[in-house]
Amino acid sequence: MDAYVEKDAVEVSDDGRRPSEDPPATPPETPGTAAGAETAEAAGSVEGPEGSGARSGVGIMALSLPYQVVVAVALAVVGVFACVHLAMVFLHVAPSNTLTKRHGEAVDDWIYPEFEQNWKLFAPNPLQTNIAVEVRAELVTADGGRRTTGWIDLTAQDIEAIRHNPMPSHAQQNQLRRAVDFYLNTHNDGGRPNGLRGTLSEEYMRRIAMLRLDALEGPDGRAIGADARRIQLRTVSRPVPAPRWSTEKTRTAPSYRDFPWWNVTEADRATGADASRTEAGR
Repeated sequence: MDAYVEKDAVEVSDDGRRPSEDPPATPPETPGTAAGAETAEAAGSVEGPEGSGARSGVGIMALSLPYQVVVAVALAVVGVFACVHLAMVFLHVAPSNTLTKRHGEAVDDWIYPEFEQNWKLFAPNPLQTNIAVEVRAELVTADGGRRTTGWIDLTAQDIEAIRHNPMPSHAQQNQLRRAVDFYLNTHNDGGRPNGLRGTLSEEYMRRIAMLRLDALEGPDGRAIGADARRIQLRTVSRPVPAPRWSTEKTRTAPSYRDFPWWNVTEADRATGADASRTEAGR
């Protein structure tokens, strides 16, 4: 009986302690396991463009050094542009201050015309008048005489082009309005220009009017602009009537402001303007 040793019994040393168990045997490597380890090791390290060693990371840090520099410079340029743009817009809409008085022209050059901010809608007295621009021309007839056309509503042409158009152009929406504002801000109450910008605004108005007249045909089928020798523009202001439920009384009769008659030069015509731009580019 004493000599019987159970098959699964654990031997105990003379001092009563269990002997340390042998570590489990490592299973033999299979070809798939070795290949998987090599693949993982290869995936964990990315060789640089010149074999300089492993490179790891995400985002910009995963790029090589030259690409990191390019991306960093691009981000810096975009950040500087965004800061400058926000500062210019802030100065444009802010009340008059020392900076706007000293650098107002630079701010306007940056803002107009693409980034214009018109806050009059939120002013205590928002715009309540529809302003139209009209033109008439003095034409040379076939017998050498002169005749004057009726008033042609240029603003109505823009409104017709904008109506039902989901993406009207910037020129259709703002060209006439900005041109009239430019003219009025550079002329005194007597219609005299205030310096060089006043003369430039007159040329701008004449060229816009001639472009519109060149697109219109007269009774003889010829473009009105081809026979025009003088033109005159005017603004027609029509107050917006008060709604039916309002007790406010508004005067709805239109008021007119006539510009002087201007002689048409070759530079004011489409062909003349193209030629002048060509000469200026040489």
